[in-house]
Order: sequence, then structure tokens, then C-alpha cells
Amino acid sequence: CISHWNKFMRNFIKKFKINRGKPDASLIYQAIVRQSREVQFYTKCGVPDTPTGRFELISLHSFVFMKRLKVLGGEAEALSQALFDYMFADIDINLREMGVGDIGVGKKIKSLAAAYYGRIKSYETALKKGESAIKESLTRNLYCDEKPTERQLSAMTVYILALSEVTNKLNLQQISAVDFIFPLPLDEKAG
Repeated sequence: CISHWNKFMRNFIKKFKINRGKPDASLIYQAIVRQSREVQFYTKCGVPDTPTGRFELISLHSFVFMKRLKVLGGEAEALSQALFDYMFADIDINLREMGVGDIGVGKKIKSLAAAYYGRIKSYETALKKGESAIKESLTRNLYCDEKPTERQLSAMTVYILALSEVTNKLNLQQISAVDFIFPLPLDEKAG
């Protein structure tokens, strides 16, 4: 029953996007999810391997790409919005798979969206201020209630800076086509 619902929702999302003329953000979102599932984030970088930890990693990656898309402007901004919409539609599906009911899903999505907007502000500010601010933001957001080691925190900071550097060089076509390589989640010097 759940798999039928998921197929229905994915088809609905696809049709909704086509009917509304939105860009297709599915490829970039799938790449973000794949990268966020990279085992080193959990085993070596100390990100909690929980639904919350996975949401935080997806949010962090999505933020970096949406930030770049907004800078590019025009069609890229529309892709940024489509990526946000796709991400939260997928979260909706996943919450339902975990057994959250219709009423609960709406409340949870609203709460997660508010959390995401808080993360955006925190990460944007941190990237402008540098490594120390990035570490503080990651500790507060990505690691939730966990306490990462300095080595884990340094590795994630290096990773975020590398990811930002990669995305800052990408154009709309490269992002849309996922024509780039993610940096390694664990810098060899920090690991």
C-alpha cells in the first residue's frame, strides 16, 4: 500500500511540475540525496545517522545549491524554487512511509520548512564570516544534540567550503544536468 502511495505521489509531483511549467529539479535533488547518503558523513564525520541527521545533510546540500542558483538569477531562481518544492514533496512522501498521518504530515512539514529557513540564515551568515562561524553553525544545526569531535567538525567545515567552491563555479546548465563532481565528504588531512 505504501509503495503504491509513493508511486502515486511521485507521478503526481511529476505531473504537477509539468502542468505548472516548473523546471525539473529531480536530477539535482536525487544527486543531493545520493551525496547526503555517503557513509563517511555518518561514520567518520559524526553526523547522526537518524532521520533528523539525514534531513540536516539534505538541507545543507540543498542550501548550497539553492544559494548558487539564486545568484545566477532568472531561470536559475525558478530551478531553486523547484528544488525546494521537490525536496519538501519528497519529505512528505518519506514522512508518510514512516507512518505519520495526514494531519501530522502537514504539521511536520511546516515545522521542517521553518527549520530549513532558519538553517539558511545560519549557513549564509556563517559562510560570510568564515571557518569559526561555520563550525558553530554546523554544531548547532547539522549535529543537533550530538557533540562532534574537533576533527569531525573540521572535516565537515572543509567539506562545506569545498562544496561551496565547486558550486560557485557552476552555471545553470551544469547544475541542471548534474554535470559536476561533489567533493569528498572527508578531507584526507582532517580524516
